Amino acid sequence: MGPDIGLLVVRALLGFVLFAHAAQKLLGWFHGPGLGGATTVFEAMGQRPGRRMAVLASLCELVAAILLALGIATPAGVAVGTGTMLVAGAASTMRSGSRWNTGGGGEYPLVLAVVVATVGFTGPGGYSVDAVLGLATLEADVRVGAIAAVVAIVVAAFPIARTRRELRPETRVARTG
Repeated sequence: MGPDIGLLVVRALLGFVLFAHAAQKLLGWFHGPGLGGATTVFEAMGQRPGRRMAVLASLCELVAAILLALGIATPAGVAVGTGTMLVAGAASTMRSGSRWNTGGGGEYPLVLAVVVATVGFTGPGGYSVDAVLGLATLEADVRVGAIAAVVAIVVAAFPIARTRRELRPETRVARTG
């Protein structure tokens, strides 16, 4: 019972944080920039086209938030949430040249990625839709967590590589020249 409550708290927190990130970008809630400001930020981070990438990241955050908070299709929520936070962390780090949050780096989203991935290894716990459906014990299998983490890393690798290319000095010169 204790671990189940702990997993519920972690899932609820992750769901709220991911929801808030999406709402910041899409709606300007929680002191966020709204879609116009998010578009500018995404462009500066090498995520082009900025508006489309901001909407895509927000939708991924919303999907992950719902799946994780409810504990439904947990491996899918883990893969989407981990992948999205890996891209955010890597893009922030590449843009700023710092890993740390105080330097504009991706420390915070990278920590979120690891915490979300951890849920993939533990499963959603007893207080989840997956548990009601009888899937929670299956999802607590280490192989399921590993598969969700690998899917997240593979999917995130493409936008991370694209960001790296976009942020190269010669690419910036070509865009502005």
